Amino acid sequence: MTQPNDWNARVIAEFRANGGKVEAFPANNLILLHHKGAKSGQERVSPLAYLPVDGGYAIFASKAGAPDNPAWYYNLQANPQATIELGTETIPVTARVAGQEEREPIWTRQKQEQPGFAEYEQKTTRQIPVVILEPARG
Repeated sequence: MTQPNDWNARVIAEFRANGGKVEAFPANNLILLHHKGAKSGQERVSPLAYLPVDGGYAIFASKAGAPDNPAWYYNLQANPQATIELGTETIPVTARVAGQEEREPIWTRQKQEQPGFAEYEQKTTRQIPVVILEPARG
């Protein structure tokens, strides 16, 4: 399993060592997203901020306001079956991009709860996608 950078690797290690708590994320709103590379098929793990929504989890393809979406976004489009680590639980999920009507209230709430996301929005001309992770049924 490859990691994109040392910062992510440190966050992942701290998350797992502390039952999902990471000092850099005091709001305790972090999940670890396990996703498969769209081209490579390799499993990747991305620490991401999330917002609970209607029995699922919203994540945000902000990439800190970069002009393009993060790799995990494209990976989920190619392979929507994924797994998340939430605290000490591992949960299979199916990913889908929120439609415009669903997206707006979720995105507004995320910007209110985490003002950094409003800053990301100001840095880019693209609309930041909101992805809904729905727990697998059964």
